[in-house]
Amino acid sequence: MAQIGVGAKKPRSAHWLFDGSKKMLDKNWEYWEGPRLAAEPPIKWKIVDDPVDAGTAVNTNDPAAANGLYGAADIVTKEKFKDFRLHIEFLIQHPGGNSGVYLQNRYEIQVLDGDSTAHGMAAIINEKAAPYSAYNGLGKWNAYDITFRAARFDKDGKLKEKALVSIYFNGQKIHDNVHIQQVWGGPNSGIDGGNDGGKGITDQPGGIKLQAEGHDVLYRNIWIEKLDIEGSQIDF
Repeated sequence: MAQIGVGAKKPRSAHWLFDGSKKMLDKNWEYWEGPRLAAEPPIKWKIVDDPVDAGTAVNTNDPAAANGLYGAADIVTKEKFKDFRLHIEFLIQHPGGNSGVYLQNRYEIQVLDGDSTAHGMAAIINEKAAPYSAYNGLGKWNAYDITFRAARFDKDGKLKEKALVSIYFNGQKIHDNVHIQQVWGGPNSGIDGGNDGGKGITDQPGGIKLQAEGHDVLYRNIWIEKLDIEGSQIDF
């Protein structure tokens, strides 16, 4: 198994989504063209010095997303994914800092300081809370290690099995082989958010999306490994 937790090194079988550089940000990412998009390319998220370690990170605080206007300046990978293993690290600089990691630009894994509810830190948004004690706190790096199995459909395009996810938060398993029920947040949230109240999941791969909500939330060390997961167990 690949390393997990803060500082986990990318295995050879994975590829970089973001290594801290502006070059890779522009190469691999773009603004998500959702109904609320207010930002214009190129991406305005700033590359900043890592406040803890050597190197650089990206700050989500895009001016177009001020006052929590999610969907106005979110960025998404140009490449789309089905099943995968994702590693991503984040740091929240101020109390109440808010962002989010979206799997397939559908399902949000929350990034929110100060909230331990099913809408809070490391939650499968609005469905399953995570132990807040796993969070390292403000001004410190945190890591999600995620294995994701996309929803499955029959030959007529009808949903037959909902998406599955297992997640480690700073090396602690917090979600174990959990079915994700729907997309939350409406059409401004991501793919299928406006379909049947978020329940109309379609058989369409999606990118990894990071949410801008006008807060100083940093990201670094993002890598992904494409998988083809047979069966309905994704423990790792």
